[in-house]
Amino acid sequence: MRDILDEVALWYRAGTRFAIATVIRTWSSSPRAVGASMAVSEAGEVIGSVSGGCVEGAVYEVAQEVLRTGQPQSVTYGVSDGDAFSVGLTCGGTLELFVQAVDPERFDAFEWLLDNVSTQQPIAVATIVAGSIRRGARLVLTGSLVAGSLGHERLEQAIVDDARGMLERGVTGLLHLGPNGERRGDDMAIFVESYAPPPRMVVFGAIDFAAAVARIGKFLGYRVTVCDARPIFATRRRFPEADEVVVKWPHKYLAEIDVDERTVLCVLTHDPKFDVPLLQVALRTEAGYIGAMGSRRTHDDRVARLREVGMSEHELGRLRSPIGLDLGARTPEETAVSIAAEIISTFRGGTGQALTNTRDPIHREPLATVWPGSRSALV
Repeated sequence: MRDILDEVALWYRAGTRFAIATVIRTWSSSPRAVGASMAVSEAGEVIGSVSGGCVEGAVYEVAQEVLRTGQPQSVTYGVSDGDAFSVGLTCGGTLELFVQAVDPERFDAFEWLLDNVSTQQPIAVATIVAGSIRRGARLVLTGSLVAGSLGHERLEQAIVDDARGMLERGVTGLLHLGPNGERRGDDMAIFVESYAPPPRMVVFGAIDFAAAVARIGKFLGYRVTVCDARPIFATRRRFPEADEVVVKWPHKYLAEIDVDERTVLCVLTHDPKFDVPLLQVALRTEAGYIGAMGSRRTHDDRVARLREVGMSEHELGRLRSPIGLDLGARTPEETAVSIAAEIISTFRGGTGQALTNTRDPIHREPLATVWPGSRSALV
């Protein structure tokens, strides 16, 4: 629901009832990831998408019925000979949706959810989607607080423990537990939607290419920082799309901030006095992507300097340099697309080849690192 949360918040605060259809499981080449949502208001307005257009008409009808009856529904769509071009998914995938009504009586912790998301505090919603307990019953939880009750203490504790683990990793997906919280049971299906803060992209080097990378980073869902030691270049006016602009030596700034496996580091300075100390720090962090700009000659010189200061071959193997995929890019905007393409490929496990020349599945599970929109898992 995160993709439409800001818009449905207006309905909720205006007292408008609506139904939310959320993708809770996918198979094969489904067009949208787990967590994608579509909302239908009682007035018939629609926000969001669950399939890119394939089944939205059918989902709209289910949402209208859920609003009429107040009863949640689970629906599955895939390809069949009879309906592949009517209600089915022409892409060949299958997706399962959970559709539920939302209003202050059914979801009184929704405002708490909105507040935490707006202040970038991690929060998760665990909803019963199958099992012996009423479908649609939910717990809303942070690292220390829980709102809601299922009336089953052991099951609640198991859900809270597992959901907190998913929240820490930014994972959205299904839990399967026994009726008393048994980890080996599968009687209960619980959909956990994690609202972790967005991952970070730090762009080092306040150059024209950095402005384009900052723009595309925001488009991809990152919290973007531009950092440079030169105050004349690192200004808010030059980087209006960035969430923050920092004037500090890059390696000192990087050593001060939290870096996890979702973090993207783009080193665009291509100046040894900045690059070498910065990459010494960067290549020893948990960052999921580390790329450095420069020609092949610059790259060879940079690597030689890094070896001289004691960087191992394993550490150097993490460096994407020259940065980006081979798209023939020249302008700052084209180069930003090239860098973004490599970032997506790194996190999603893509090959970087034209799809025409591949036979692998178009959509695949993300790698160990985490993509900004959401990371899905079937637990």
